[in-house]
Amino acid sequence: MAMIPVEEALARVLAGIGQPVEAEEVPISRAAGRTLAADLVASRDQPPFAASAMDGYAVREADLAALPATFRLLGTSAAGRRHQGRIGSGEAVRIFTGAPLPDGADAIVIQEDTEAGEGVVTVRAKEPPGRYVRPEGLDFSEGQILLRAGDRLDARRITLAAAAGHGTLSLRRLPRIAILATGDELVRPGEHPAPDQIFASNPFGVGRIVEKAGGEAVDLGIARDNLADLARAVETAQAARADILVTLGGASVGDHDLVQKALLGEGMELGFWRVALRPGKPLMHGRLGKMMLLGLPGNPVSSLVCSILFLVPAIRALLGDPAAGEDPTEPAILGEALAPNDGRQDYLRAKLVRQADGSQRVSAHARQDSSMTAVMAASDALIMRPPRAPALAAGETCRMIRLDRFV
Repeated sequence: MAMIPVEEALARVLAGIGQPVEAEEVPISRAAGRTLAADLVASRDQPPFAASAMDGYAVREADLAALPATFRLLGTSAAGRRHQGRIGSGEAVRIFTGAPLPDGADAIVIQEDTEAGEGVVTVRAKEPPGRYVRPEGLDFSEGQILLRAGDRLDARRITLAAAAGHGTLSLRRLPRIAILATGDELVRPGEHPAPDQIFASNPFGVGRIVEKAGGEAVDLGIARDNLADLARAVETAQAARADILVTLGGASVGDHDLVQKALLGEGMELGFWRVALRPGKPLMHGRLGKMMLLGLPGNPVSSLVCSILFLVPAIRALLGDPAAGEDPTEPAILGEALAPNDGRQDYLRAKLVRQADGSQRVSAHARQDSSMTAVMAASDALIMRPPRAPALAAGETCRMIRLDRFV
C-alpha cells in the first residue's frame, strides 16, 4: 500500500467517525472542559434590570440640568436589595455597584462628584447621560444563543453558562479511547526491566493528549508480541466499549510487528497504512465493528505527533466539534535556516524564543530522532515542512504547531 498525504489521511480518519457520541445531562459543577451537545440559550436578560456600574446616587437625568443641585435622600439600593419606591423630582437614592436602579431613576452620579449632608446630597458635577448605567440586557437577552453545540467549556464559556442560570448542561459524553502499548521489549515505569527492555512511555503522553482533547483514556497495559495476547487486548477494548482503539508500535511489517495481522484476524477493515510524514510513516487506520482503530508508531515522538495530527481531530469529531479538522498550524518566524525537505511532510521539534522586540522566533533542534523524548520535552512547537519544501533562511516565515494547545 503506497504512502498517502497527511491531508488525505486526516480526511479519511474524519470520514470514518460517523455520528458524534451520545449526549448526557451534567451538572455545571462538573462541566468544565466538556463539549456542548446542543446550543445554549439565554433564559432571561442579563442583567435582568438596569443596574449601577459605580457607587454613587441614583437620580433623574432631568434634574441635573443645572448644577450644583441638592437632592433629598430617600434610602439605599444595594446589590440584591432594591430600593422600594419611586424617585420623584429632586429626590435621590444612595446606590452601590451592581444594584438595581430605583423606579423613576435614569442616571447615576458617582460619589466623587457629590457632597453628602444630613438627609440630602449635593451634586456638583455629572458625566454624559447613561455613563454609569448598565441597561437591562446589556450582556445578553432572553432567547439569545450564547454558545453553540460543539463549543468546549473553558473558563470563559462555563462562566457564561453559569451567568445564564443553567444548572445542568447537555454535553457529549467523553469518548472512550483505549490505549494499548505493544512489544516484548516494554515494561511499565517502576517495574524492573531486563537488560534488553525499556520503559513504556507512550501510553502516558498519548493519554494526556486524549484527556486534553476531551476524551477518556482507557489504559489497556502492554500486549506481548504474540497473536493471542493481542487478540485478548482487542477483546478488552471492545468490552470497554471503546470508541477508538489506539495501538502503540507493532504496526509495521517486520517479523515481530504483529498488530496489523492480529487486527485483520479479528475482522478489521483496513483503511490505510503508511502516511507520507516524518515522524510517523507507519500509521495505520481501520475499523473493527463500531470501534475505530488507529495504529500509531512505537517511537514516542512519532506517537505524540500522530496523536496531535490524527487522534485529536478524531476525538473532537466524536464530540461534534465543527472545527475538528481545522489546520492546527500558525505562521512563525524562523530563528535558524532550514534545508530543503524531501517527499514526506516533516514535523520538526523546535524551541520558541522571545526576542527583545517582543516577537517570537522558532528554531528546530539539531537532533530530530523520533525516539528522543528529552528533545520533545524541551520543545515548544513543531515546525511543519510540506513535501518538497525549498530551503528557508533565518527570518523567513514558516508554519508551526504550538504544543501547549495539545500536550
